[in-house]
Amino acid sequence: MNPTSPSLAADTKQEPVPERVRYVSTYTELSRKVQAAGLLRRRYAYYWTKIITLVAMFAGIWVIFAFVGNSWFQLLLAAALGIVLTQFGFLGHDSAHRQIFASHRWNDWTSRVVSGVFMGLSHGWWTSKHSRHHANPNKEGRDPDVGAGVFAFTPSAARARRGLPARLTPRQGYYFFPLLLLEGLALHVASVQTLIQRRDLKHRWWEAAMLTGRLGGYVAVLLIVLPPGKAAAFFGVQMGLFGLILGAAFAPNHIGMPIVPGTMKIDFLQRQVLMSRNIRGGWLTSLAMGGLNYQIEHHLFPSMPRPSLRKAQRMVKDHCAKHKISYTETGLFEAYRTIVRYLNTVEFSAIDPFRCPLASQYRN
Repeated sequence: MNPTSPSLAADTKQEPVPERVRYVSTYTELSRKVQAAGLLRRRYAYYWTKIITLVAMFAGIWVIFAFVGNSWFQLLLAAALGIVLTQFGFLGHDSAHRQIFASHRWNDWTSRVVSGVFMGLSHGWWTSKHSRHHANPNKEGRDPDVGAGVFAFTPSAARARRGLPARLTPRQGYYFFPLLLLEGLALHVASVQTLIQRRDLKHRWWEAAMLTGRLGGYVAVLLIVLPPGKAAAFFGVQMGLFGLILGAAFAPNHIGMPIVPGTMKIDFLQRQVLMSRNIRGGWLTSLAMGGLNYQIEHHLFPSMPRPSLRKAQRMVKDHCAKHKISYTETGLFEAYRTIVRYLNTVEFSAIDPFRCPLASQYRN
């Protein structure tokens, strides 16, 4: 039965409304307000301008690269390329969430081309991982972003470590950001591994052709124009900056926010709001973070076009205040300090660090 149907509403006149039903109903209320304000409408002028601008900048960098030739000034172009590629990353993210076009097919192929042709990454690998994250943010065993890896993001993962990783865990926050310099390379490795190992990947051969052409052509052009040492330096600067900026934009979204057990059941509204963090700032912050500074609004309305997130924020904040749901918003560097502190102390956190007063109502 629909939780907002008239028959249920009639029943609840005699009985208290269950907490889970009440919060489902409040999300429906918020969603209707957002739709009525037109915030889910496509923003074609915004996105076409961004697409054309980024493609022109990408092409311009390579034209200048050809004219500059064998020079250490190419490292400036490497840095510029790293920055432009992060913007392509944000564009691919928006398209994967169906924010750009009304057509699912157009969104899907735009994201696939942006990922494969311009960045050299697998669209299929990223969308699978990111969809699981959106469904269960910061839920242990369900969210791949807090799974086992180089860093321990949960108390149980930290306590399970042995040897050198265990000794490094109390200081892992200090090397989190430096290691983001390797994130770009890690994304490429994961993409290639996915194409090799996942035979059932949708449009696998198209993605393989795009990645092979992009990565192979990239290395070939560098070695044709530059000697090996300068080519390696160009590759390192571009890849390092790409990973650092992309990682620094995604990191504040959820790290240091509550981690919940995989068995905990939480309604959609609280699941997305309580596990996410917004970042204060103006247009420059939004540009640098690709709109991810409005993480709460993005998680509540994944298909909302990026420029509408700021307009939705006031509605969401007021709605959360009305229903006494904690809404987290901090400055960027405050968020970074929280990340470092959390990663350094995660081993000593409580088994269940979820501090919401309603938590006990959602336990199995």
